Amino acid sequence: MRAKIHRRNNKLDMKSSARKSSRSFMGNLLMGIVLFILGFLFFFPVIYMFNQALKPLNEMYMFPPKLFVRNPTLNNFRDLASVLNNTLIPFSRYLFNSLFVVGIGSVGHILIASMCAYPLAKYTFPGSKFISKMIVYSLMFNATVTMVPNFITISKLHLIDSYWAIIFPQFASTLGLYLMINFMEQIPDSLIEAAKIDGASQFQVHMKIMLPLVKPAAVTAFILVFQALWTNTGDKYIYTEKLKSVAYALSQLASGTTVGIARAGVLAAATVVVFIIPVSVFLMMQTNVISTMATSGMKE
Repeated sequence: MRAKIHRRNNKLDMKSSARKSSRSFMGNLLMGIVLFILGFLFFFPVIYMFNQALKPLNEMYMFPPKLFVRNPTLNNFRDLASVLNNTLIPFSRYLFNSLFVVGIGSVGHILIASMCAYPLAKYTFPGSKFISKMIVYSLMFNATVTMVPNFITISKLHLIDSYWAIIFPQFASTLGLYLMINFMEQIPDSLIEAAKIDGASQFQVHMKIMLPLVKPAAVTAFILVFQALWTNTGDKYIYTEKLKSVAYALSQLASGTTVGIARAGVLAAATVVVFIIPVSVFLMMQTNVISTMATSGMKE
């Protein structure tokens, strides 16, 4: 009798496990289909952009328009190189300007944001809670809202028409600061106390303990600032041609009003060139970004 009951229970367990596995398979299949559709929708502008850059001029204005290129060509990129070679300022100068601004702005933001995040995350002082709340509230404001105050501040500092007109505002970007605060709050205080017992100063604790442990947040902040600075034309702050960036030079050369439709292909090629650099940086560091987004805002 007991053997029959045992076999019956085994059969019921097998049936229930089969149902669970079938439900799990169907759920995974449905989730995969939804993610594929969403991934295609998000990736569609990238597909369109690359196809536009490879289209000859007659296909770009074909009606009805076609998504995929029929006769791919690199003439748009050749025309872009030709236009760049005929400018008064060498393209290498534009490239140097962008690399200088991106390098100083990104590294400077990480150092300043991490130094600000350390006391806010690990110490309590008068006004610390108010400052933390203001950092969170500042994330709600669009860059367009702060454009006029930034211009007034930069003008008062006599930084108009210089690299620092673009670099300094990125030093004060609060998104990277917010991410680092959340990461530093999760670091045990015992590590800091042990370092102080060993004779480490506050600066050494920050550079040798806190900053390495918040690497995912630091890399994420670097990518965000890199993208913002690389695509920043700086046309509202910089007027001297030899100080302008690659993004500004490409946009102006490709959208010249004197040529009109003839430069549509050049504009498409310039868009790809400006787009591919920050995306490449993101793909190389995406693991740290995923780790940051998975743990930011979570406390032990």
